[in-house]
Amino acid sequence: MSPVRNLRVRPDLLYVASGWSTLVTDVRGRITGAGPQGFFAHNTRVLSTERITVDGHEPVPFSTANVRGHAQLSYAELGDGEALPSRAAYLLVERFVGEGLRTRLTVLSYAERPLHLRLRVHLAADFADTSEAEIGRRLQSGEIDASWDPGDQELRLTYRCDGLDRAVAIRAQADTPVRYVDGALAVEVAVPPRKSSRVELVVEPVFDGRRLGAPPPTFAEPGDAAASARARLTREFTRLTSINLDVTAAWQCATGDLSVLPLGEPAGPTAPIAGLPIYQEIFGRDTMTASWQALLAGPTMLADSLRLNAHHLGRRIDDWRDEEPGKPLHEARHGPVSTLDIDPFAHYHGDWSTAPDFLVFLGQYYAWTGDLDTVRCLLPTARRVLAWIDRYGDLDRDGFLEYHRRSRAGLKNQGWKDSDTAVVDEHGQVVPNPIATSELQAYWYAALRHAAVVFTATGHPAVAAALVHRAAALRRRFHRAYWMPDLGCHAMALGPGKRQVRSVNSNDGHLLATGIVPARIAPVVADRLLAPDMFSGWGVRTLSADHPAYNPFSYHRGSVWPVEAGTIGLGLARYGCWAHLHRLAEGMFAAAALFDDHRLPEVLSGLPRDDAYPYPGVYPNSCSPQAWSASSVIALVQALLALRPAAPLRMILVDPHLPEWLPQLTLEGVQVGGRTFDLTVRRRRGGRVSVHTRGDRIAVVRRSPRQAVAARRHRP
Repeated sequence: MSPVRNLRVRPDLLYVASGWSTLVTDVRGRITGAGPQGFFAHNTRVLSTERITVDGHEPVPFSTANVRGHAQLSYAELGDGEALPSRAAYLLVERFVGEGLRTRLTVLSYAERPLHLRLRVHLAADFADTSEAEIGRRLQSGEIDASWDPGDQELRLTYRCDGLDRAVAIRAQADTPVRYVDGALAVEVAVPPRKSSRVELVVEPVFDGRRLGAPPPTFAEPGDAAASARARLTREFTRLTSINLDVTAAWQCATGDLSVLPLGEPAGPTAPIAGLPIYQEIFGRDTMTASWQALLAGPTMLADSLRLNAHHLGRRIDDWRDEEPGKPLHEARHGPVSTLDIDPFAHYHGDWSTAPDFLVFLGQYYAWTGDLDTVRCLLPTARRVLAWIDRYGDLDRDGFLEYHRRSRAGLKNQGWKDSDTAVVDEHGQVVPNPIATSELQAYWYAALRHAAVVFTATGHPAVAAALVHRAAALRRRFHRAYWMPDLGCHAMALGPGKRQVRSVNSNDGHLLATGIVPARIAPVVADRLLAPDMFSGWGVRTLSADHPAYNPFSYHRGSVWPVEAGTIGLGLARYGCWAHLHRLAEGMFAAAALFDDHRLPEVLSGLPRDDAYPYPGVYPNSCSPQAWSASSVIALVQALLALRPAAPLRMILVDPHLPEWLPQLTLEGVQVGGRTFDLTVRRRRGGRVSVHTRGDRIAVVRRSPRQAVAARRHRP
């Protein structure tokens, strides 16, 4: 057992969320006005300070916890031991997040005499964008007007900035009249002996004339769109139990996190946000990737993510937004910086990976569900995405997808690693655009093959045959252009002039997952990924530790991304690289065990797992929970089982290889093709594995992946 446990990302903060709203407090449950604290609605901070005093003193919270992902409860002691009998009265602060925020302040008295208390709540709103609150620097600012309506006992703060129409209404509900004095709501609270008295604060954003209502005061799910999506996923998700308690806890945390992250968007209610506290927005590839990796837990999230992406395809040529007809969305934010067009992210399309991803995941959805109705509904989107790739994805017509930025405020890198300094050459220099990264070609290869299945299933065999032919040609072309036999891996990218970017990096794991790697070199690629400079002991580094640009705490130059572990794990299973997979999975589950609730953060550092570093640390601005870090846990379990669904054939293919540290697991409620069943896998003596199912009938075929069989012939 590791000597380190219960690590927390952003340890000075607590946050809960629902749909497009997030509450960020300090660890005592207070909104002090520091850093990114506040209540955010649609990426706008509509409450930046909330300071509570009782008889001129701030209560001292002594216990605070989040409840069900959308609520928070704090207990605080009142008095200083002089004005009140010691420990005779307490303040409960209950917060409930929906479109708006409801806060209940309840004074519990255990005193033998009545208490008469002066409660003051000092309030402020700065209407900062989420991104501004995160970095602590304003890019936009305007005038804030305060008005008090004594009849409704409501305070309204109105923000005026370049025509932006945003306000927040704050209403107090109490048994006695409420006043607004010197920036604070003031109320006199009378508490009978050994009784309680309550004041309720209702915070409701008002955007473009629409008032966003506060939720009811309940720790149970309140019933709005986001809550309904959370409840549906909670009911649907597969449950895992195992003798290995770390694996069980990591799965429970992962499915729990995914169930609280839906945006509740009408086009796809269960589609998740990327992560908290700063990525509460629509992300095209992140939403679909997390939903794809989580298919073993349930298919609804991917169906909704595909629909949501279909709803946001590009419609016109717009250089500011890197938008083109048929190009999928990268991200969409609602904050003032984006609404005012200071940045292009109100709907920004600067990403090349989302287009092939849509086609891959549509094929995967069909393989898991056999749901032809949904596939047919999404087929026009698939055609539009294919048309965008053909017209805009490969502008120099060399047969590879290469990205380029047109927006002056957009993303320089528009593949999987999208930070500005992610793509560096072997000397550590940033590679200029246009860039054809290796993983984009692999995604395109997989997209062609999965799209062929979709078109065949929907009655278009000629289209499918042409796509299969293109995929085979791309695979041959790719190997010639990207393989670096002297390094035992593929080039990170082709840069300007089609020069290989000879930097050893994690992209090869994506290549294995798509099947573009020839079976004869797959063992070499796997060895390189798990070499000491690439495998930290916790996971695979995004960039080799021997590279001159390596930085273990960077975003993409040597950090470890759990989401990559999920994808790489599926790739290792595809080629039968079981020893490599077991090392990778053990590292990830061991990393999860370090963190509070076994929650993998967005990004781990790339520091080595050794006595000098008892835990790896994280990228400084990591999100946690993060949807595709949660989904990676589910993908790793699928990889260990080598489970491949074939819903149209009413079967699953499996080739389980459980390591010694995971001798048994049971999955309850697996869904394939409308059938629901339990799956129990046990490791016997000598490593032999047994498989048993219970529930709806489905054929279970023990068969190694085709490329694993081919790769075995090339191992020494």
